[in-house]
Amino acid sequence: MAESQFFTRESLELMREELAELKTTGRKKISAAIAEAREKGDLKENAEYDAAKHAQGLHEAEIARLEDIIANAKIIDESQLDTSKALILSTVSLKNTKTGAEMQYKLVSPRDADMRSGRISVESPVGNAVA
Repeated sequence: MAESQFFTRESLELMREELAELKTTGRKKISAAIAEAREKGDLKENAEYDAAKHAQGLHEAEIARLEDIIANAKIIDESQLDTSKALILSTVSLKNTKTGAEMQYKLVSPRDADMRSGRISVESPVGNAVA
């Protein structure tokens, strides 16, 4: 069984939309690629067919991974968080002691992490250190 991960409602909804897209449009595209490759002749010597089947396996693995994450997801209620501690969805300030530069980051789930937008994973080394 997979570990529970915490997500905001918005983040979980985005994952559900991505999963729906993979299950519908994504599967249709993979199926079409397999059918097209199958039409090109002998499957034993058909690299295109092998590549399409490999892509299908990766696609189905991603669907299974997302389903597992969604099944074990826990929604974070921001109103119930203790703001006196550095927890997920907290904004923390980090100061570089050598340069004096101070930066602010929001602690988020690993899936929502994006350094460019100032969001670091609560499970990253820096996230673990401040949490």
